[in-house]
Amino acid sequence: MRISFIVPPSLDGFKPAERSAGCTRLVYNMPNIYELIVAAQFEKLNHDVEYHDFVINNQSKKDLHSFLKQHQTDVYCIWSVNLAIETDRETVNIIRKYHTKKWILFLGPGPTYFPDRYLTDNYIVIARGEPEISASNLINAIEHKQPLNTVNGISYLDEDENIIRTPTEKLIEDLDTLPFPARRLANGVLYRNPKLKHSPYTSVVTSRNCPYHCIYCVPSSLTFAREIESKALNGTKPPVSSRSIKNIDTELALIAQQGYKSIAFVDDNFIWDSVRLQKIVDSLNKYGFHWGCQARADAITPEVAGILSGSKCDYIDIGVESFNNDILKFIRKGMTKDKIINAIKWLTKYNIPVKLNILIGASPLETKETIRDTVRTAKKMKVSQVMFNIVSPFPGTNFYELAKKSGWIRGGEYRPTDVQQESILDYPHLSGKEMERILFWSNFSFFMRPGIILRHLKQFRSFRDFYSALKSFKVKMFG
Repeated sequence: MRISFIVPPSLDGFKPAERSAGCTRLVYNMPNIYELIVAAQFEKLNHDVEYHDFVINNQSKKDLHSFLKQHQTDVYCIWSVNLAIETDRETVNIIRKYHTKKWILFLGPGPTYFPDRYLTDNYIVIARGEPEISASNLINAIEHKQPLNTVNGISYLDEDENIIRTPTEKLIEDLDTLPFPARRLANGVLYRNPKLKHSPYTSVVTSRNCPYHCIYCVPSSLTFAREIESKALNGTKPPVSSRSIKNIDTELALIAQQGYKSIAFVDDNFIWDSVRLQKIVDSLNKYGFHWGCQARADAITPEVAGILSGSKCDYIDIGVESFNNDILKFIRKGMTKDKIINAIKWLTKYNIPVKLNILIGASPLETKETIRDTVRTAKKMKVSQVMFNIVSPFPGTNFYELAKKSGWIRGGEYRPTDVQQESILDYPHLSGKEMERILFWSNFSFFMRPGIILRHLKQFRSFRDFYSALKSFKVKMFG
């Protein structure tokens, strides 16, 4: 069968949604490694797969119309997140203008949680949660004209327009059985990451899920889809699964052959222990990669910092949220201010660039002064990057239930918002508008310091990298 992946242009009047992490508008282009794995799975089963990214090619709604008017395929496939709901619903309308009975397959956390927003006709199907097996079985059922109710892990409309939800598909036990992402489908795209010193870069994922229980957390779009499905089934998060070191090394060798210079590991939590880390670092060094990852502060020890210093590690991305112990306890972060500060000091001692994620309004205990104190502390730490976001009550999180029950959500119900720009949350003592102003002030006061400007200017290897970073900063500040 012919399967066409589409990343449509923004059709809702806002900047395009970032579909890999899934909770912000696009700051810089990231390869969506999760849908490229699904694409590779389809290729493994001998299907003809295409990939059309209208965002990275700066194409418009008119271009989408022109494409669909003449394009032929058996299945259109779209990876969707909350911020893309309206764009993807409009994309369905455009597809239906030219192809009334072509199959449309949705993947990702948006359709997993909001099936009623996506299922508008009998030729649309959602592969919920972890999609590789259910999506592959669905394509097989379509190809051989088998009933949809024989496929686990999908949702669709029956003839009476009732939503049918088939039993949840089992999680993949051995991630090594999955093919490597079909990066060749994005050939010709030069992805640049402001945190990485060399381009082009690609994303790699070595594990799925995180065992911790932060109440607000929206992890990667794949993990969030897995969590939504697991919680709907049994009320718990799914277990963590990991690839073998041998399998990871084989992929790194292939990426090196393809000409990539840097890697952003997009695991929800990349550093588990020093033994596994050392083995992966050995592979990265073997192929000469610059790289970065996300890690919890309590995973950083002097031994771990030493291992990182023996590689071309361009950044460690740490979820701090706040430097206030009461807030950290409320949000179930599982660590203290001192642990976070010690981790930053160890990384700094070994010259590892640190990026902090700070979440404004993460708890009703937040005040203007707690936010100012967190920003002051971040400045004292001399880190190279900070991403300031405003907490959002994402459906599927414990924070959503708390915010809805407490009446903190403006208008009473969640609506998709860019956490780098807007708040729909109003605490009795701290409004969303106040948090938005604090967000802008935090970004401005951190990044416009002469020392930070000079430090960032020194890291660029080319004018193109500088221009890419400048565009990202503009989006961060002004949307």
